[in-house]
Amino acid sequence: MAPVWALRPPRCRLRPPPLALPVPVPGLPTATATTWERRGKARASCSLTEPSWEERLANAVTPLWRLSYQEQLQVKHDSQRKILQTLASRLEELGIDAQKPGGLCCPLQPVVPSPIINGYRNKSTFSVNRGPDGNPKTVGMYVGTGRERNIVCVKANHVENIPSKHKQVAQCYEEFICHSPLDSCILFHEGGHWRELVVRTTRCGHTMAVITFHPQQLGQEALATQKALLKEFFTCGPGAVCALTSLYFQESTMTRCPHEQSPFQLLHGAPHILEELLGLQFRISPDAFFQVNTAGAELLYQAVRELCQPTGDTVLLDICCGTGTIGLSLAHQVSKVIGVEVVEKAIEDAEWNAAFNGISNCEFHSGKAEAVLPQLLASWEDARPLVAVVNPSRAGLHYRVVRAIRNCRAIRRLLYISCKPEGEAMRNFLELCCPPDPRKKLAGEPFAPVMAIPFDLFPHTVHCELVLLFTR
Repeated sequence: MAPVWALRPPRCRLRPPPLALPVPVPGLPTATATTWERRGKARASCSLTEPSWEERLANAVTPLWRLSYQEQLQVKHDSQRKILQTLASRLEELGIDAQKPGGLCCPLQPVVPSPIINGYRNKSTFSVNRGPDGNPKTVGMYVGTGRERNIVCVKANHVENIPSKHKQVAQCYEEFICHSPLDSCILFHEGGHWRELVVRTTRCGHTMAVITFHPQQLGQEALATQKALLKEFFTCGPGAVCALTSLYFQESTMTRCPHEQSPFQLLHGAPHILEELLGLQFRISPDAFFQVNTAGAELLYQAVRELCQPTGDTVLLDICCGTGTIGLSLAHQVSKVIGVEVVEKAIEDAEWNAAFNGISNCEFHSGKAEAVLPQLLASWEDARPLVAVVNPSRAGLHYRVVRAIRNCRAIRRLLYISCKPEGEAMRNFLELCCPPDPRKKLAGEPFAPVMAIPFDLFPHTVHCELVLLFTR
């Protein structure tokens, strides 16, 4: 008897939603718009007023895809300049003379280009929803928004920053769920099961796939059947072409949840994949943070090493350390590394990474930085120079973390790495640099921005990583 995944149900055909307006590009100078449109006409198969679904997805996911790479770098440099001008103005409002040439708060270096421009992502997330043809089991990325109720899931085969291996795994996952008698889970309260796919790859040739599944009312026996079919498909069936190193399955009734709330279940292969960076080996778990552009991250970490100006007696405080990449890459140049990270599995990876690479001067603390760091720094009496590196999520640092850094006199040098400096990170910058404020318990001497270096870790998008060096 054929496996269940081979019994393909007929596809549902629904009328595709109406087209929305093209996605605008923040920070794109007007002068380059004609260049963009000219290139778009050469590459597009339909008119600019009614772009294809593929174009609409490219505009949403990689909005600079029509520009040459040099034009992309210029767009990003201009946007970072505006951010530093905004910071300078905000500091002026606080009574701080921060205006430098060009209205910036500090010198801005040119954007460091990515060594790889296409297919650079080592992690991609694919959704499951209705496609342009009405198929409710389309695996791809979203065009539209939930607020407007016009979401369409478009296959990402043409998106330039996603590597071919990720697209292959996504295509195989779609084949599997289209053969499955179980529905996709588009809205939790309406039922359905098949949900998100995350694919992670490394330069070592490893591939991890993580599939999220809504159990709804299924019992353990039915769940075990689905897991067995999924494993069979990717090891013995058509999905074997993906040559997965690891296949994970997560049962989740929430949009996103960590391993602690809903454990990642290993269905096949090794529990981790390995990546090499700056001559070191790093173990990566399903939900551990790792920069999505490995080659670009090497340039970023090399610059961090130089900006830290480490000496043999320096203590490096690595806040939001993930799997320990920054701290471990500097470990041989400092006396000690202290890492703090909220994801428990990432800390396990960091400790393994240190031991595997023969590094013994690192200690890692698991927990929220706002809980761990104040306790760690409140009683700091070490006479060695203390340098801090922070690499938070887009949500920025919790106020208690900023306060702990401000009030620790031993920290004279701070590197803030932000992928969204115009967002919550801006609040952090102001808290670090504002005058002492007893009401907010900010007693320490303020920091001042002295240099900014953008790194393009996300070609074809409007984003980059900004490294801001603060000193006291």
